[in-house]
Amino acid sequence: MADKRPTIAILGGTGAVGAGLAWRWAKAGYPVIIGSRAAEKADHAVREVAGRAPGAALSGSENLAAAEAADIVVLTVPYANHGAMLEVVKHAVQGKIFVDVTVPLVPPKVSRVQLPDGGSVAKAAQEYLGPGVKVVSALHNVAAAHLSDDHGAPDCDVLVCGDVADARQQVVELIEAAGLKGWHAGPIDNSVVAEALTSVLIFMNRRYKIDGAGIRITGEPEE
Repeated sequence: MADKRPTIAILGGTGAVGAGLAWRWAKAGYPVIIGSRAAEKADHAVREVAGRAPGAALSGSENLAAAEAADIVVLTVPYANHGAMLEVVKHAVQGKIFVDVTVPLVPPKVSRVQLPDGGSVAKAAQEYLGPGVKVVSALHNVAAAHLSDDHGAPDCDVLVCGDVADARQQVVELIEAAGLKGWHAGPIDNSVVAEALTSVLIFMNRRYKIDGAGIRITGEPEE
């Protein structure tokens, strides 16, 4: 990362995933804007996160204003709200890295893979937002509770997909700043694997009584 760290907006940042990421990046020294549909809700989340990260550069606002003010925008809303959020921020994210954490879970059968037409939520986001936005998908397979747990780093690796290698690298660095291990996993088309895997992990959590199953990549890369 450059000496001046980029400002990160987390849209839907009042949810469990968004709040956990906000805390991890804020305590790592990144300026973080928590976005919400209601500014009051965002401000409440800021107070909660600030209590766990004293002195951090935290602020809150409505989602659109958060996207406009940030260098990197992270979307953490439920799948049902995904399309509507893209419409709201489409113009605000042009020229930026847009990290899509959305998983295509369709209640009540969230442990069954139900991919959208076209196969991938993140690919659909890239097609809708256009070539002026560097969409990167990541963080699909990390349990929300692990992101908020202050007992060390989550025991989970993260697959990072996107068509622009430099954008993927910046997201890998953000993931590692949050205490996880990020891996380049190819173009945005490959996001379908990580998105589908979430439902498999949910099934395994229920079947084996695991408290938030994750993935690990085996083998040691060459220097």
